[in-house]
Amino acid sequence: MVVPLNRQGLMDLAKNVTGKLLLRQEIPLSEFHFTQAVEQKLIRSVPSFTKKHFTLQCNRCGNNEKRLLAQYPCSICDKTHSYCRKCIAMGRVSECTMLYEWSGPVLEWKSHADPCTWKGTLTVAQQKAADRIASAVENKEKELLSWAVCGAGKTEMLFPAISIALKLGKRICLATPRADVIRELRPRIQQAFANATVQALYGGSKDKEGTAQLILATTHQLLRFKQAFDVLIIDEIDAFPFHADPSLSFAAERAIKLESTTIYLTATPRKQQLKRIRNNLLPHIFVPRRFHGYPLPVPQMKQVSQHKSQLKKKKLPPSFLKWLLNRKHPERQILVFVPTVSLADHLSVPLTDLLIRYDIITTKQQASTVHASDGDREEKVQSFRDRDLFMLLTTTILERGVTFPSVDVIILDAGHHVFDQAAIVQIAGRAGRSPDDPFGDVLLFHDGKTDAMVEAVESIRKMNRRGGFA
Repeated sequence: MVVPLNRQGLMDLAKNVTGKLLLRQEIPLSEFHFTQAVEQKLIRSVPSFTKKHFTLQCNRCGNNEKRLLAQYPCSICDKTHSYCRKCIAMGRVSECTMLYEWSGPVLEWKSHADPCTWKGTLTVAQQKAADRIASAVENKEKELLSWAVCGAGKTEMLFPAISIALKLGKRICLATPRADVIRELRPRIQQAFANATVQALYGGSKDKEGTAQLILATTHQLLRFKQAFDVLIIDEIDAFPFHADPSLSFAAERAIKLESTTIYLTATPRKQQLKRIRNNLLPHIFVPRRFHGYPLPVPQMKQVSQHKSQLKKKKLPPSFLKWLLNRKHPERQILVFVPTVSLADHLSVPLTDLLIRYDIITTKQQASTVHASDGDREEKVQSFRDRDLFMLLTTTILERGVTFPSVDVIILDAGHHVFDQAAIVQIAGRAGRSPDDPFGDVLLFHDGKTDAMVEAVESIRKMNRRGGFA
């Protein structure tokens, strides 16, 4: 005899399903208990697709592009069905399957009396921004953009707003496009809010349930949520893939409750955000200084004849070698950016050999390469952070959201199209982030200036002027 769900079982079910849009296999219930929950109207079904003007739209990711809709023969009903290729990594959504959402009693989240356990202090500029963000949450403003230069300490500026939300019994999500950022944020947020439930959701994360009051997630994880959050904080809204993928904006809009606040964070707003700011359509707060009070490092452009062809031959620019041998701060680690995985693999050995030849490192184990599909990516980034690695050769996956206390930054083939203005500004922002070493060299090696390079340098100089630096 199967026992019906008891009170605790219902509470667990509510936590697992509330605010989500799930496939049947994602709901942790036996078939008996699932049928019982549907019959008691605790769970309701939602069509996986909507048909509009003879076009199918996936109700999980919003995709309606025909090239991303494929067909397969269904073994259950002997028909051919469409399914969404756009979000298939999260489980197949087809015309023959349903999505499910919670329709039972509203789940109440805990109200915390004194949620913030962070003992640090904010600068005057940080406090001003923090107060504005907190006010937006407290007054249930629809949206606010926090525009803060790289290294301004935007995470700490969120703490008062998160505290207010937890005091009010609200649910919060901090979403960002990159898993590396989530991995770095998790211990900082958990330490700052030690008594709140915190979970980090990203591909390969240990947390799977998404049942915490304070969620950290990659923006792709928002595809599983629906009307879940009272406060949604979207970090790095200008970053790939968020700014270039309509399904992620679709997911973010669906993930918030009808009455909610969305906070956008960026150091490099895109044209659409700047236009909305100019037209007074997007409230914003601007922080022009780094938290330690020093200016942003301004990149130096180094033109190299036939730079791309030399790189293909595994030859590094002589000017790079000259800089390497005459560094004013040889104790700084070296972070080298290249535009493609193939070039990273191509240059890994010659760059490591060069460092060994000139006694900058003593063993090959002190240098490494990392990119998005690297299975050891997390360990390598942590090793660089722990200074076990002296040089890290990387693609743009580390252009933003990661903090290393003392680095010089190099971009090889800086004229490549992946290094747009925002990417170069963000990469430059990896240098000089610590008050113990607030400076750092940023060198752009190229065989011809691009608009992106010129605009990035001018943007950084403009931010420094706005921050009070000549």
